Amino acid sequence: MFKRYQALPRWSRWTIEIMIVVIVFLTIRAYQSPDIERGSAPGFSGVTLDGQAVSLASFEGKPLLMVIWAEWCRICRIELPMIQPLAQDHQVLTVAIQSGNDEDVTRFLEQQGLTQLPVLNDPHGELASAFGVRGVPVMYIIDSQGDIRFTEVGLTSGWGLKARLWWAGR
Repeated sequence: MFKRYQALPRWSRWTIEIMIVVIVFLTIRAYQSPDIERGSAPGFSGVTLDGQAVSLASFEGKPLLMVIWAEWCRICRIELPMIQPLAQDHQVLTVAIQSGNDEDVTRFLEQQGLTQLPVLNDPHGELASAFGVRGVPVMYIIDSQGDIRFTEVGLTSGWGLKARLWWAGR
């Protein structure tokens, strides 16, 4: 079988190999997709690291970007600096899961220069479980009525999130 494969023209082998990579990528992405991708967002309430009381109802009126991340996640470390500027113009709430206690998360944010992010600590992943999160990072765009409009797993772009926030606010 391997000799038959090697006998194929180079472009055929490359096509097969690219298809295999795409299938593996899509399978992993499907596995990581949260159980809740559309519909009403689960209600939540808590206190951010800077002492602000938050709940789903406190964000009504404008779209909310909710980012669920973890300190140990390498992709999250790349993505969080792209999220921080969005918090200046849009409603943003980040949720740190399984990243230690409040002091541990605060220390991590200070080390990364991310002190402007509103962060709700979820040390045991209870809120993440309510949202059906199986992998991080996960971004939810929740519209002004509390419905999940968009879900994104993994690395995304700041401009893509801005476009989704704009669309959800229309």
